[in-house]
Amino acid sequence: MRRFLPLLFVALCAAVTTVAAVVLSARWWFAAGPLLATACLGVHDLLQRGSSVARSYPLVGRLRYPAARALPGGGGPGRPSVPAGEPEGHEHHEYLVPSLRPVEAAEEPPVVRVGGPDCSQPYDMALLNVSAMSFGALSARAVLALNRGAALGRFAQDTGEGGLSEHHLRGGGDLVWEIGTGYFGCRTADGGFDEREFADKAALPEVRCVSLKLSQGAAPGGGAVLPGVKVGVEVARERRAPVGEPVVSPPVHRTFATPRELVLFVAWLRELAGGKPTGFKLCVGSRREFLAVCRAMAAEGVTPDFVVVDGSEGGTGSAPTEFAGRLGMPLTQGLITVHNALAGVGLRDRVRIGASGRVASGSDIVRRLVQGADYTNAARAMMLSVGCVRAGRCHTGACPAGVATQDPSRARALHVADKARQVRRYQRETVRDAVRIMAAMGVREPGGLTPAQLVRRTGPGSERSYAELYEWLAPGELLAGPPESWAADWKAADPDSFG
Repeated sequence: MRRFLPLLFVALCAAVTTVAAVVLSARWWFAAGPLLATACLGVHDLLQRGSSVARSYPLVGRLRYPAARALPGGGGPGRPSVPAGEPEGHEHHEYLVPSLRPVEAAEEPPVVRVGGPDCSQPYDMALLNVSAMSFGALSARAVLALNRGAALGRFAQDTGEGGLSEHHLRGGGDLVWEIGTGYFGCRTADGGFDEREFADKAALPEVRCVSLKLSQGAAPGGGAVLPGVKVGVEVARERRAPVGEPVVSPPVHRTFATPRELVLFVAWLRELAGGKPTGFKLCVGSRREFLAVCRAMAAEGVTPDFVVVDGSEGGTGSAPTEFAGRLGMPLTQGLITVHNALAGVGLRDRVRIGASGRVASGSDIVRRLVQGADYTNAARAMMLSVGCVRAGRCHTGACPAGVATQDPSRARALHVADKARQVRRYQRETVRDAVRIMAAMGVREPGGLTPAQLVRRTGPGSERSYAELYEWLAPGELLAGPPESWAADWKAADPDSFG
């Protein structure tokens, strides 16, 4: 409660000087007046809803505002201004190509139908959704605000791998239930996969899709750790772990060990989920490994309904710094690899691709669509929209904005209804920007975008479009006869081994 000591001290001084002014001398009003005004300002900070930092740190939190506004993506209670993040390679030298024959922007933003031939309950996915962030990593209020924002804006929230908590369910938003290596939410006593519990929860109407997490951009191949300071009673119950002790997700799944087993497990999850769209998320590390998964799809005749590609530059701020950006493919390379691999085996029309990693603005969305994605997910930008001030304390549980903490006294700073409206406003305006940009490019639907519409400056006076920079495989080209640049990886890809 040390956060409230400055206000208590000012209030005490105001009371003492007021008494002195009344009892001893009117001169004391010169001190009592400013102190009373400051105390009233502190009380206002406690009661207002616009700033989580001010609610959590009355008076002192006001000193944080100039720093927060100076940060890229900082801002007040309106639509947050969120940057695209650090440039990836030469991407800060890229531009989208406008048309001399632009079209009228669509009145209603386009949606993406997710669900292949084996899916009986397809889902219409928005162009921008909430990326995977677990209850535990985020506070209950942050999760609920994101979910209510998703309900208001009719887009989806990925639960993260921490389980399907009541805070995800009671906001009314559509959910993508993520199943990680720890199987939280459908976990047996020995840490395995509980198919009965999974089927029961997957049947909930709020669950619209199921996503199997293979790896994530923040820490590919490293599993995940929730620090013990963030494992309170409620989180421990959800994850079936001891209170106050770190919860570790292993780096690999116990339910499959080969690409073929992965594909069949995804198909089984879809069956257990009653035919709801089911897919997997990964940060691509090896083109050969993903081609092995594609070979397994072709051999078994089954496909996931979607693949979410996480970029190595992704993460919300709590990832190990030695992992972020150093392991796995950046999002651009990962998207193009997955798109080409699926196209090359003739399965691209059955599988939707989601892009997750430093997606924050309308132009980010359009760039990712050009690079092979069908829709996008955002994590950092969504955190900013619920009040994150980038304090860098995600792993400590001492988030000053009440976003990434399990401390109830800190979480109370986040006003759910206000932040839910802000989440909706951010998503709506960002998608609207994307639709306007596409219209300026002469396109009304994402399917009309082509690699030729994104250009990179490769040197002084030199520019090349993505159609020229990258190889784009024709449908079924790998099966008919792979081009020389793909031949070695295609030959080495084994549907029965990730190695």
